[in-house]
Amino acid sequence: MQRLDLRQLLSQKLSPQQIQFIKLLQIPTVELEARIKEEMEVNPALEEGREEADTEYSDSDSEDYDSDDDYGKDEVDINDYLNDDEISGYKMQGDRGGDEEDREMPIAMSSSLNDNLMDQLGFLALDDKQYTIGMQLIGSIDSDGYIRRELSSIANDLAFSQNVMTTEEEIEQVLHMIQTFDPAGIGARDLPECLLLQLERREQDETTRLAERIIKESFDEFTKKHYQKIQSKFNVSEDELKKAIDVIIKLNPKPGGSGAGMARVQYIIPDFILTNENGQLQLSLNSRNAPDLRISRSYADMFDAYDKSDKKDKKLKETVTFVKQKLDAAKWFIDAIRQRQNTLLRTMESIIKYQHEFFLEGDESKLRPMILKDIAEDIGMDISTVSRVANSKAVQTEFGIYPLKYFFSEGIATDSGEDASSREVKHILKEIIDKESKRKPLSDEKIEKMLNEKGYNIARRTVAKYREQLNIPVARLRKEL
Repeated sequence: MQRLDLRQLLSQKLSPQQIQFIKLLQIPTVELEARIKEEMEVNPALEEGREEADTEYSDSDSEDYDSDDDYGKDEVDINDYLNDDEISGYKMQGDRGGDEEDREMPIAMSSSLNDNLMDQLGFLALDDKQYTIGMQLIGSIDSDGYIRRELSSIANDLAFSQNVMTTEEEIEQVLHMIQTFDPAGIGARDLPECLLLQLERREQDETTRLAERIIKESFDEFTKKHYQKIQSKFNVSEDELKKAIDVIIKLNPKPGGSGAGMARVQYIIPDFILTNENGQLQLSLNSRNAPDLRISRSYADMFDAYDKSDKKDKKLKETVTFVKQKLDAAKWFIDAIRQRQNTLLRTMESIIKYQHEFFLEGDESKLRPMILKDIAEDIGMDISTVSRVANSKAVQTEFGIYPLKYFFSEGIATDSGEDASSREVKHILKEIIDKESKRKPLSDEKIEKMLNEKGYNIARRTVAKYREQLNIPVARLRKEL
């Protein structure tokens, strides 16, 4: 049986303008220009350029054309849209004169690993079948330079996709040719084979031959740094073993790393520029955050045509309504850009206030504990808003370019009763490990005691966590001869 209920619910929904602002806020500066061009393509009422303005736009000044009875009673003034000092002539902070060179995105061009290998394949005197096998093998190479697919599977791929019947022996023969390509070690099926391929290209002296024997016969002991076992097994001196180990550790375990990926490499572009003027920190937005945007004046002709027309038909009404929608959308977009600028500046200014000593000296030990909630409370915004800014923006300082999330860290209690930044503790931990004896590396327990002696109340498991975050191996794997 159907029932008719009346319920009162409280819900929260984002307006289209709020959604637009959130999307604009989270994109980095390097993507802002593309986003603006995309908006201009779909909205002809939005265009680039500056224009002098003398009056202020108000939504209440525009006429609502939804009602046929009211249509044509009031005149529409395009100046309500155009003459807005904050919109038409809107220019963000951080513009340094609009230098055209500054607007060009720095892009480095390079060929991909696959293209590089295909070029080298073309220089081999191969028949059609071998060339097809070579193409299949190169296509099976992972981004780090390894072939992890079984040769039998590659043979099946050739049979089904290329209609080429071959054997594993024929595939391996072509594979050996590819393994002579640059970079050295390419096309290896595992790490030992990759290292051996690189050693084969070195001068074949006693040290190289010993390094090859270590990889072939004692690779497991080598990875575990059981050097005394290796020394006894090959009956060599400590100095000879050290030379061979030095050769091995200088080899490239990922030969495809330098040439893999996309051909287009995009550099990091900072969103903020921070300078130190005689002890005074000066913050500005990158000039790419300062686009010249305005409402298109060409749309005034459409309104003029309406004003001068004696025939007020429905099609003309629809046209004017369409134009008004586009004008509103353009205004909303420019307002969202302005909100983005203000939010970025307020967030960065708050971060500078918290980390003022670091920005003056660049000393990591000066970093204070700071979490998203601290900044959100300081600027009176939601944590999610601060998170969107921190996760996708970077600042250029006199000490380098830092992502904003670099400055956020938890606090560690000290004997003085104050909190120290976890990044500060990591910095000290790294210094301790850098100064340790490589013959007798410090264990996590010893590092814990040393940090406690320095006044940092930290547990061993926290030391292990920070060490792993710094990509520092355990003491056993840090041991050297």
